[in-house]
Amino acid sequence: MPKRVEFIALLLIKKVAYVALMLFAISVLSFVVVNAAPNNFFYGGDLNPNMTAENIERLKAVYGLDKGLSERYFSWLKAILRLDFGISFVNGKPVGDEIVNRLGVTMTISLTSMALTFAFSLWLGIKAGLSGGKFFDRFCKQAALISYAFPSFYLALLLVMVFSVWLGWFPIAGLESAQAKSGVWRYADMAWHLALPIAVVVLGGFGSLTLYIRALTVEIAKSDYVFYAQARGLKQSVIIRRYIIPNLYPPIVTILGLSLPGVIGGSVILESVFSINGTGLLFYQSALSRDYPTIMGVLIIGAFLTLLGNIIADLVLLKLNPYYRAGIANGR
Repeated sequence: MPKRVEFIALLLIKKVAYVALMLFAISVLSFVVVNAAPNNFFYGGDLNPNMTAENIERLKAVYGLDKGLSERYFSWLKAILRLDFGISFVNGKPVGDEIVNRLGVTMTISLTSMALTFAFSLWLGIKAGLSGGKFFDRFCKQAALISYAFPSFYLALLLVMVFSVWLGWFPIAGLESAQAKSGVWRYADMAWHLALPIAVVVLGGFGSLTLYIRALTVEIAKSDYVFYAQARGLKQSVIIRRYIIPNLYPPIVTILGLSLPGVIGGSVILESVFSINGTGLLFYQSALSRDYPTIMGVLIIGAFLTLLGNIIADLVLLKLNPYYRAGIANGR
């Protein structure tokens, strides 16, 4: 086996073992915290005259809530290993089907907003870093600080008030219009509905990344190879494309990998405000109703996608950064 292939195979084995260990730790912690919350799915059943104490105990036995915490966890773990996420307490449907049906919307918003945030922050950060304290540089720093400090839920409500209520340019909530559309018009209608949610993520997330890229650009601009390129009379656009952007990719990939939990977790607030039928809204509704199987299913899938994103970021870094590759090879 070639040495490079052996190295990549060993790295993947380590990453898979790391993901398995982290998922186990996350599942244990999540299961304990979720079940330690006050009340349960059957809280308030005594307010229903048709729900006797015997009926509640019988339902608890059906859903396995009459067993101890450790016994319930290992039963749930065995089912998860078979990709069986259980049955929802609320509607009796398989949790896996509920999550799969809604995951596409959440991933569309998350991936699109991450791509736009990355592109916007890259342009702003480089331009601000090369402005050298001029008006555009100061303006970008102030805008980035406002973006960093602005609560996302308040920004969402503000955009809805301005662009949906006052101007009427975008729909207030939902994923599709009441009038059914087909073909390309259906996707155009969905894009129209998702414009404001994606704008909230981009406007609320570009601040920290812009400041980070600006700081990196300032340091790169002071390097000898950039000074030599300027002395050769190369245009600024050529210097940016050949020398600045390639040196920005490794740290940006690392930051994007670390920002995945915030992007996925932020969908809970975003989808609740805009009433988008994604996994974030599903998690919020399940938390309110103490639907344990659905809560755990969303948490585990979210954790898996986050860890998978981090592995992809590491593999990209192996390609972009030779120092990172040498560090892993040496066990650092």
